[in-house]
Amino acid sequence: MTTFLETDRLVLRAFTVADTDHLLALYNDRQVMRYINGGRPTGRREIETRTLPRLVHIHPCWNTHGYWAAQEKAGGTFLGWFEFRPLEEHSTTVVELGYRLNQAAWGRGYATEGSRALIHKGFTDLAVERVTANTMAVNTRSRRVLEKSGLSFVRTFTEDWPEAIEGSAHGEVEYELTRTEWDGPGRPASPHPG
Repeated sequence: MTTFLETDRLVLRAFTVADTDHLLALYNDRQVMRYINGGRPTGRREIETRTLPRLVHIHPCWNTHGYWAAQEKAGGTFLGWFEFRPLEEHSTTVVELGYRLNQAAWGRGYATEGSRALIHKGFTDLAVERVTANTMAVNTRSRRVLEKSGLSFVRTFTEDWPEAIEGSAHGEVEYELTRTEWDGPGRPASPHPG
């Protein structure tokens, strides 16, 4: 197991084929996927041929992954994943932050804790200049995590999705945090990486 980052309560590690069943359960929870695909089921073949290859992809600019399996430090329970990946394969300048956690992890501060730790690592160790994140405008829980992680609202926008899902008529929102803002006086509290 390749550990990328640890916090007080989380271990973020590289995905392996052994995570297939965890991913299958995560991607088939209708509430978890509500703002992603409307809660539509995902088959094992899609996890094996599309999802897992994306999660284990190595980005040349870092020579490491952009998606990390999240598990509890105490006990090793699989919680979901965090995304912290360069938007361009050969540049660390702009990265996208994301997370997908199972329902048992909701409301416990894991999304904020993991996000803050990744942002800290990005700005201190990985030459990141800007962190960006998108979610549906109606996804108030995810928007709150982004705000608590230090990101600020940039804009609302719409895209042509192949299938409309509940709430998509309200559009998507973009948030961001720059290194300059992060270094400033309003900086979020340290994530206390372990």
